[in-house]
Amino acid sequence: MDTGPLVAYFCANEARHRWAVEQFSTFIGPVITCEPVLAETCFLMARQNIPPWRLVEKVRDGILRVGLHLDAEAPEISVLMSRYRNLPMSLADACLVRLSEISELPVCTLDSDFEIYRRHGRDAIPLIMPPKTL
Repeated sequence: MDTGPLVAYFCANEARHRWAVEQFSTFIGPVITCEPVLAETCFLMARQNIPPWRLVEKVRDGILRVGLHLDAEAPEISVLMSRYRNLPMSLADACLVRLSEISELPVCTLDSDFEIYRRHGRDAIPLIMPPKTL
């Protein structure tokens, strides 16, 4: 799970709020993410006056789970960030790509960069994204 859908889920004024709520209703938990995504989400929620503890409660309740530990995956994450340095790739994005390599799960995101990123350097990442609007 990426930052964009989490922010959209918690923030009713976000353009993709309805889509995010619909997606969450279909997920069989727990939803797996990484700590950089949680940090970004808390920051963006606070900027919109949404209490960030609401996100932390989802972790506490087992609805969201941290599925990657940066210290263990740092070599692979560093390679990813170097490979995509021209975008540039954020730490959160690199962690999610690595998490998708490990788990073989799709990434739920609003970020079109995930259409460029590749698992293991060659395989497209299955994505859960809203339909493109004209």
